[in-house]
Amino acid sequence: PYMLLSMTGFGKAVATSEDKKITVEVKSLNSKQLDLNMRLPYSFRSQELELRAIAARYLERGKVDFIVSVENLSGTPSAASSLNGEVIAAYKNQIENLSAQLGIATPCDWWEALLRLPDAVHTDAPADADEAQIAQLNKVVADALKALVQHRRAEGEQLETFFKERIDAIGQLLMQVEPFEKERVEKVRQRLEDGLARITGVEYDRSRLEQELIFYIEKLDVNEEKQRLRRHLDYFMETLAAPAGQGKKLGFIAQEMGREINTLGSKSNQADMQAIVVKMKDLLEQIKEQVLNVL
Repeated sequence: PYMLLSMTGFGKAVATSEDKKITVEVKSLNSKQLDLNMRLPYSFRSQELELRAIAARYLERGKVDFIVSVENLSGTPSAASSLNGEVIAAYKNQIENLSAQLGIATPCDWWEALLRLPDAVHTDAPADADEAQIAQLNKVVADALKALVQHRRAEGEQLETFFKERIDAIGQLLMQVEPFEKERVEKVRQRLEDGLARITGVEYDRSRLEQELIFYIEKLDVNEEKQRLRRHLDYFMETLAAPAGQGKKLGFIAQEMGREINTLGSKSNQADMQAIVVKMKDLLEQIKEQVLNVL
């Protein structure tokens, strides 16, 4: 069966070889499109475009932090570093000469002062990863992304329960509108007739009054709104059961539900009905808030 996916998730995977440990961590939050922030070690920089394409296939959309780190297990530094003896000697010589000229004391800690100066330490850029390392990286990336999708699925399951409960609650409230609605129309008719009865000695056309009453009551009629809202509730539930990636569509359906609920509210000049509409609005706001997290 199809399952709802959340955009929120976390995945981590680790691969260890004789001399290296590669760790991949992927975290995603909600976003209207794929917003991918990728941090890679220098040796894997040539793989960035390919990794972005792999991530896009798994994730579709979301605000994603994608971090790859490499730890050296061999004890030797991954980038060869060496001290530039000639440069350091030249710096020391210059500092001593200036010190004598300006009458300023030489540094207390020569090494701390000299090693901070430009080019005192020479570092070779790490070599690009070889094919075996790239294959290992691709595997660990896929594992981390699969773990994240699993997390999204678990979150999606909770969201699905959340939506079903609230859609069902709005449906129940819609059924509660019925008795108040009939009573409301009767009250309106009675109020108008009572008002006319109090105006003594004024002649009026009974058939014209009936027409006006029908017109007025039709303006208060909420049957169409109720039917459309019921259809939107059903459509929301159908869309929940469709393949993943329906988040935007669910958002649009929720907006349409909001229109019908607002019209119900503006047409219902009866306290009990208005109280029901307020509860519907509250439930719909909760749905709208969480729909933003759906893939």
